[in-house]
Amino acid sequence: MIKVVYIAGPYRADNAWDREEHIRTAERLALDVWRLGHAALCPHTNSRFFDGALPDQVFLDGDIAMMLRCDAVLLTPDWRKSRGARDERAIAIENGIPVFESITELAAPHP
Repeated sequence: MIKVVYIAGPYRADNAWDREEHIRTAERLALDVWRLGHAALCPHTNSRFFDGALPDQVFLDGDIAMMLRCDAVLLTPDWRKSRGARDERAIAIENGIPVFESITELAAPHP
């Protein structure tokens, strides 16, 4: 059965270059998830060009709603720098969603 894996990590940055680097990091992990045979949900790319279209909270709330429907959460290596990713991790744990800190950990057999 294919699992849906939510990618959590920093999005916001002080400039467009750094934000794009955060997005690319998440995208690389998403591709790794697909290569494992799972489906990746990468919120970084979902609203990438929506800046200013709606208040940020709309997207943050939507991200949580999507994450709660996933089978697992995969954290980017720099997830601790992001308050949002820390919140997503905590919410996932509170809701019994497995959280992984690396693609290797996700790929390992789980009970």
